[in-house]
Amino acid sequence: MLLALLLTCATLVAPARAGTAPEVTYDKYSLTVDGRRIVLQSAEFHYFRLPSQELWRDVMEKFKAAGFNAVSLYFSWAYHSPAPGVYDFSGVRDVDRLLRTAHEAGLYVIARPGPYINAESTGGGFPAWLKTVPGRARSFEPGYREAYREWLHRINPIIARHQVTDGGPVILYNAENEYQVNTDASYMQDIQDQARADGITVPITTNDCCDAGSWSSTWATGPGAVQIPGVDDYPQSFECANPGLWGPWGEGLTEKLRDDIPVFAAEYQAGAIDLGNAGYDKCRELTGPAFMKFFYKNNLIQTGATMFSYYMGYGGTNWGWLAQPNDVYTSYDYGAAITEARRLTPKYDEFKRQGYFLEAVAPIAKTDALTPSPAVPAGAALTTVARANPDTGTQFVLVRHTDRAATSADSATLDWAAPDGRYQVPVQVKGRDAHVLVAGYDLGGQRLAVSTSSIMTHAAIGGRDVALLYGTAGAPGATVLRYASQPSVKVLEGAVRVAYSGGDLRLDYAHEGLARVLVTGGGRRPVLLLIGTDEEAARFWRASTPAGPVLVRGTELVRSATLRGDVVRLKADTASGAASGAAAAGEVEVFAPPSVKRVEIGPSSGQPASQGSGQAATPSSGQSVGGGDVPVTRTASGSLRGVTRAPVPADLPALTGWRAHPEAPEAAPAFDDSRWKAADHTTTTSPHPPKTLPVLYADDYGFHNGNVWYRGHFTATGTETTIDLNAITGLRGNYLVWLNGRYLGSAAGGVEADSGDQWTPPNPDPGPGHFAVPAGVLKPGADNVLAVLVANMGHNDDWIADDLRFKQPRGLVAASVSGTPIAWRIQGTAGLDKLRGPLSTGGLYGERTGWHLPKYRDKSWKEAAPSAALTPGVTWYRTSFELDLPKGQDVPVGLRFGGDPSPAYRVLIFLNGWNVGQYGADIGPQREFSLPAGLLNERGTNTLALAVTAEQPSAGPGPLSLFTYGNVRGGP
Repeated sequence: MLLALLLTCATLVAPARAGTAPEVTYDKYSLTVDGRRIVLQSAEFHYFRLPSQELWRDVMEKFKAAGFNAVSLYFSWAYHSPAPGVYDFSGVRDVDRLLRTAHEAGLYVIARPGPYINAESTGGGFPAWLKTVPGRARSFEPGYREAYREWLHRINPIIARHQVTDGGPVILYNAENEYQVNTDASYMQDIQDQARADGITVPITTNDCCDAGSWSSTWATGPGAVQIPGVDDYPQSFECANPGLWGPWGEGLTEKLRDDIPVFAAEYQAGAIDLGNAGYDKCRELTGPAFMKFFYKNNLIQTGATMFSYYMGYGGTNWGWLAQPNDVYTSYDYGAAITEARRLTPKYDEFKRQGYFLEAVAPIAKTDALTPSPAVPAGAALTTVARANPDTGTQFVLVRHTDRAATSADSATLDWAAPDGRYQVPVQVKGRDAHVLVAGYDLGGQRLAVSTSSIMTHAAIGGRDVALLYGTAGAPGATVLRYASQPSVKVLEGAVRVAYSGGDLRLDYAHEGLARVLVTGGGRRPVLLLIGTDEEAARFWRASTPAGPVLVRGTELVRSATLRGDVVRLKADTASGAASGAAAAGEVEVFAPPSVKRVEIGPSSGQPASQGSGQAATPSSGQSVGGGDVPVTRTASGSLRGVTRAPVPADLPALTGWRAHPEAPEAAPAFDDSRWKAADHTTTTSPHPPKTLPVLYADDYGFHNGNVWYRGHFTATGTETTIDLNAITGLRGNYLVWLNGRYLGSAAGGVEADSGDQWTPPNPDPGPGHFAVPAGVLKPGADNVLAVLVANMGHNDDWIADDLRFKQPRGLVAASVSGTPIAWRIQGTAGLDKLRGPLSTGGLYGERTGWHLPKYRDKSWKEAAPSAALTPGVTWYRTSFELDLPKGQDVPVGLRFGGDPSPAYRVLIFLNGWNVGQYGADIGPQREFSLPAGLLNERGTNTLALAVTAEQPSAGPGPLSLFTYGNVRGGP
């Protein structure tokens, strides 16, 4: 009965409405929005990893400019809820604004509110207070059930009012996340029931991982089944240290889970976490253009997938205590197509080549497998797979190596039985590449019989068609167009051989540079063919306007365009400079109607973006000024060509005037801890029983993020010889120990076990530390003080839905001083930072008293650079610097640590009060840290504060300097 209901929903998801509200439907081929089939081309973006509302627009506009028509958004429960019943959707947590921004950028949204999201975020997106709630997480058990329902009833109504069916961008709702282990069908069904009760009407989906077939076969006809299940695929694994790997986890072909739904690649690999600390550039190489060309095109043609969401499109930053501790460090760049500093990469170019194709060539949204596929000669190293649209007959042929790991360049003649005739055409594939070729296609007003060049895009502009084709540099190509009579052909640029016979106009060429061919007559409207290499094709941008599309060549980015009278105005980024801030002018070429005679590059024609709450500073007014009027000349192609102005160089100050102050008064015996919480619990809701009493788990006392201090008071007998401690911190965490003010040393904190009970062998002591009591330190018969500073690096994810993993405690888990009773007090974060949220600060003394904040007065501190010698404990450094970055330019700024990081210390970095990163050899390979506009005051005063925790005497970090990642006219 449920299957029948699902099949009914496949034809009508939202109730019919009077007026213009579109419907979202689907069948076995694709999604349909208001009767129009679409290929969903989405990429993942985490707003919580970019705490700057204006920069959300920048990333989404870059998605749109690459041909994406959707953005996938996780919503992090932990980011919005510091305590049970407390939720914040203001400032950088304003998801209403986030969804409006997506809509304004022209993107659909796949909404993913969890409750569990993973995302390598602390607790997998679960708030840390959930660790003290009874009931297994990710199940229908009481306790957890009440908690997740509360979250859903807060986030769902926000999502609901932004649905496509109500004029907004949300096209799909994703229930849970990779829920394949320890599953609970009642839980999955309840999530969907809550969504529907809260007004969600779009199709509900989920992303299956690891064993997708079991999900489909077990739940397709029972409670918990979603309408459109999708599959996660990461065929390149996460071995960034070995970027030459090729598909170690298989072919990467997304399964079709049911016959009545489209093939949905719900999370397809577009980067990698850096498990081996190789650096994200290596991850970008592992998942670079070669991987994208081969695996993405295989998925498109071999499985007929029409729904794609790539993880990640933009990775961002694990600022504050956002990161899950065991997999990631501060940067979550992910090796994505758009870097952490919002720069475009060659991966972005490949997304654009494929995205423009999917946007322009509509028949690809509905295809069936075609057999036989066009033939290659026996013994050739190449093979083909084909699909065809059953309505138009248009064919799509994938040409690739038979051996997917081949690295050679191989050629063959393709014997192609196309809809308009049989053709023999040359093909060449260089190793680890693949081509999608098209035949029998109505290309605007033209009839494309066959082509061995790939189509990037085409548009009707000014009474003629303009088509952009491309191929691998040096490879041969052939394109055949059909005409009723012989047309006139003019080769405007490049070497192209032309022949006409029996209605076929055949063009033969090698892909070199950019060839231009103008064809007129023959019973069709004119067409300008632009035939280039992969690299030349990537220089083009397509922008839609109410008066029709325009093509632009040569700028760094085109965000939007308007046509008014004889002027085309582009909102574009132009003339990127080097990271040093130097820049040069750049060429721009615009293909627009003949009536257009002028080109302007300037502010957006839309409303200026408003300043949002929750920002330390606001980037350049939401405008994108590229240089005003651009002098242009008309080319033989009918385009307008000119040169844009170079950006103004960006000057950055040296970081001088540092002041320093030692911290850690908590280590001194006389420190007053009477206002701290007494750590005196004898029971816990944790599934991990305490090894010693009282219970010392930090979460049990409400301290969830960052550093936590413990002070233990005991009356010494004088015979105590050892201090035995255990602490769990997550990977990269540590703890420091003092006795009566004497520093005893440090130890590494414990981490999660891969499976099973973390309290049993082979991991009986999660973070053991054994410290000898120095002679003469104890005060027999008097109060003695044991002080311990524990670094909590974040909370375990819960991807196997196992409370032993997720609810693993943080902080001290056992303590003994030769069996002498100890009375403990604990202190972590002091209150909630309303502006920055629950994940920004921890429990260091300087954080509790505001040393990281811009307004703190540090004139009494001594002058000292961070590179000065360190003694064990915590030392703070502060300085201020002035910026005056050029208006109307996008100049992302970073902080660079010179020299080699040391395991002797770790550094918390605060920019204008925001914790923007952690540095140290034990933290990760990162030496450069993004300072995003919005947190960074681009034209004014900025305060930089460093909290340096040293485990042993050493030289401090440094030298430190500011640098720019790039420089363009324009921006969001």
